[in-house]
Amino acid sequence: MSDVPFGFGSDDPRDPDRRNKPDDSSGAGDPANPFAAFGAGGFDVGALGQMLTQLGQMISQGAARGGGGPVNYDLAKQMAVQKLSTTGLPSAQQATAVTDAVHLAELWLDPATALPTGVHSTAAWAPRDWVEATLPTWQRLCDPLARRMASSWIEALPDEVRQAAGPLVAMVEQMGGMAFGSQLGTALAQLGGEVLTSTEIGLPLGPLGVAGLLPAAIEQFATGLERKSSEVIVFLAAREAAHHRLFGHVPWLRQRLLGAVEQFAQGIRVDTDALSELARQVDPSDPQSMHELLSSGLLEQQHSPEQKAALSRLETLLALVEGWVDVIVAESLGERLPGAEALRETLRRRRASGGPAEHTFATLVGLELRPRKLRAAADLWRRLTDAHDIERRDALWNHPDLLPTTDDLDDPAAFVDRAARHAADLDDPIAALERTAADAPREQQPPDDPPASGEGPAVP
Repeated sequence: MSDVPFGFGSDDPRDPDRRNKPDDSSGAGDPANPFAAFGAGGFDVGALGQMLTQLGQMISQGAARGGGGPVNYDLAKQMAVQKLSTTGLPSAQQATAVTDAVHLAELWLDPATALPTGVHSTAAWAPRDWVEATLPTWQRLCDPLARRMASSWIEALPDEVRQAAGPLVAMVEQMGGMAFGSQLGTALAQLGGEVLTSTEIGLPLGPLGVAGLLPAAIEQFATGLERKSSEVIVFLAAREAAHHRLFGHVPWLRQRLLGAVEQFAQGIRVDTDALSELARQVDPSDPQSMHELLSSGLLEQQHSPEQKAALSRLETLLALVEGWVDVIVAESLGERLPGAEALRETLRRRRASGGPAEHTFATLVGLELRPRKLRAAADLWRRLTDAHDIERRDALWNHPDLLPTTDDLDDPAAFVDRAARHAADLDDPIAALERTAADAPREQQPPDDPPASGEGPAVP
């Protein structure tokens, strides 16, 4: 078999002696780094075959692991589960404690909210269970970013290379899928060992209606706080159950949250100069080298206006979700749980400082999931509770347009006053929206539209 397959080599009509020439300063002929062909000295078409040959073994391994699509999720799952295979396995006693804690929390939550329970089953997860349960949601969140990255790799190639390589560039896309899969697997393994519940970061990562808690991580978390694990698990169970009441009975909420993340990722634009720098440094025979470069911030992006808008919507909605959960958990636990207030503050600081979930998500999707106005949102929900009954407060979740905006979080008192003046709108939110539309100024009739028969000219 030829050293340079697929016809890229010494038979190039523009340079029949290309293969016999010494390597230039770009390093395009370096067999240890075939991506050097992307270097500043210009892309060496003759090196493309050599690059693809060295990628072949890596690509064939990826295909055997299910490497289709922008991310090799089979590889990600295999890496994460292998690292967590014997970590944090829950005992039968811990599983029973989780079930009891969720049931107790549900009883306490009932008087504090008009939304009924959204939990249909409980689960005590080992870290590897969390990976398997949340991977479908991670796939939805990571695909838009990975697709943009994959297309950017191809867009960064010079036109002559794209024309010469043809369908072979799919091999480069597959390599990117493996690299992202490797990065995702490593991140999920780290996060799976630290996350406490399925909804800790405010997103519905796990299956709908399944209250998932990780006893091993909770035990370690409780030790650091010098509090009893039984006390901590009831507090976290109440937060988990409260999240599921929202996600289970506010039908638009899940789509709106995940959709904002997807819109943010779709707006990513890759710097081709940084991509060329990456190409000069990466060793395709070592997937870890690409993982390290992708994690180094080399391709860190500036947010576009569209991304900033999506991020603002996401942060506001996260703050509203977390603020609502914070308030009703505080109301339901009250004096029943001695350390509830201390645990509440600890969770707030964990989110504000960027816990493991936030750091992992920032690495994978490129944004920080922090409800920056959590305290303002909690204050707003608390004011609404005092000014109205819980039914009117929770009726704001009936439609996204009824919820407070980012500006409202800056002035919660004004929103509460406005809600009090229009309290009837909470009883019939659809009618309220229709009235709002009807009150809007009507657009003027286009000048070229003739008046109705028998009528004179329209009077402005």
